[in-house]
Amino acid sequence: MKALLDIENWNRKEHFLFFKQMEEPFFGITTTIDCTKGYETAKQLGTSFFVFYLHKTITAVNAIESFRYRIIEDAIYIYDTIDVSATILREDKTFGFSLIEYSNDFDVFATNTFQEIDRIKHTPGLFTREFKEINVIHFSAIPWVNFTSLSHARSSTFPDSCPKVSFGKMMIDSDGKRTMSMSIHAHHGLMDGYHVGQFVDCFQELMNG
Repeated sequence: MKALLDIENWNRKEHFLFFKQMEEPFFGITTTIDCTKGYETAKQLGTSFFVFYLHKTITAVNAIESFRYRIIEDAIYIYDTIDVSATILREDKTFGFSLIEYSNDFDVFATNTFQEIDRIKHTPGLFTREFKEINVIHFSAIPWVNFTSLSHARSSTFPDSCPKVSFGKMMIDSDGKRTMSMSIHAHHGLMDGYHVGQFVDCFQELMNG
């Protein structure tokens, strides 16, 4: 379900009209996340750390309204729920785009995620299913690289307003603190750095439990 945003009475109307006309309307930031507590919790639960922080990511996305905005034919819609399209790596080192339905219940989400991972791993190709709606974020994990910045391949002619969230390699310092780099790219017509900051803070709180 989605609702139409009243652009005419929106306090960011001018910002939206300004940024949506740009060839590259996306902006991005890279930050460092403390995942010490989150990693410990995942291990205590006996679950995949990847699925754990994926769930915290999409939970934070659904908690911040601007991350649920999408542009459809110059109008802005607010989706009730955002799902996640994560890149899933196969044994042959190719990947496919998944579609994982969000649930606030971690056990339900984990079941959805493991089923989709298994499906992707046994289905060749990049697009292995139809994406009927754009109520998703684009998610990727790059666990081989401790990156300090990140860019995405994008077509300026393709209408896209889905936020993109990526994580890097988990690093452990001499005190046992675990950190990961996190990159967020978002459409500047829909949000600003303030809203990205809200998302990062919400995600960190969820990771800390």
